[in-house]
Amino acid sequence: MRQSRLESATEAVLNVGSGFFVALLVWQFIAAPLWGYEITLLDNLGLTTLFTVVSVIRSYIWRRFFERRIMRRIQSYAREE
Repeated sequence: MRQSRLESATEAVLNVGSGFFVALLVWQFIAAPLWGYEITLLDNLGLTTLFTVVSVIRSYIWRRFFERRIMRRIQSYAREE
């Protein structure tokens, strides 16, 4: 069964979006204090958002790449039989 572009995008957003909150909290309350960085919550939110957007795009592109490869392989096997 093939995954549509909308399904791929939804998966990428949910996958990376859930990581957004984890990254925000870990950096703000664990990593930054351990290394002595002083960063405001608003600055952290902006930086985390930037990396999250890049990660969603990256995840979507990889999902579509592998979806295409899998479908080609399935079609190739179907023609052989």
